[in-house]
Amino acid sequence: MNKKPSTEEREDSKNTGHGSKFCRKKEDAIAALLTQRNVEEAASAAGIGTRTLIRWLKIPEFQAAYLEARRAAVAQSNARLQQASSAAVSTLLKIMVDGSTPASTRVRAADSVLGHAKQSIEIDDIQVRLTALEQTANPTKHGGGAIEMSQ
Repeated sequence: MNKKPSTEEREDSKNTGHGSKFCRKKEDAIAALLTQRNVEEAASAAGIGTRTLIRWLKIPEFQAAYLEARRAAVAQSNARLQQASSAAVSTLLKIMVDGSTPASTRVRAADSVLGHAKQSIEIDDIQVRLTALEQTANPTKHGGGAIEMSQ
């Protein structure tokens, strides 16, 4: 009556005992996916087989955790870019007004400044329109709630 567990069942039971080893391995795999060039190198860095990582990449919970980690990495990069944007603007403006800089370079700097200014206005306009649509779609959530009637 006692059936011997298959290799896959033994592997699953090893990895799900208290949950810590399995979770830690998956976290290691996600970190490796973010830093290595391909799945094979990520699997090797995480200390798991390539086939295991490929199988994990098909699991919705793993996909969600990997996507969350990728979003966090991109958010951190975006924050660094935003911090550097002031210096970038200063550089563009200096080049744009420097008479000793070749005209073609000044024109490119000016075009870049105008393009970014235009894009910024367009984004602001879209945000205003989106806010108005959200208020129309759900007036109670955005401060335009029902009018109270006093007796």
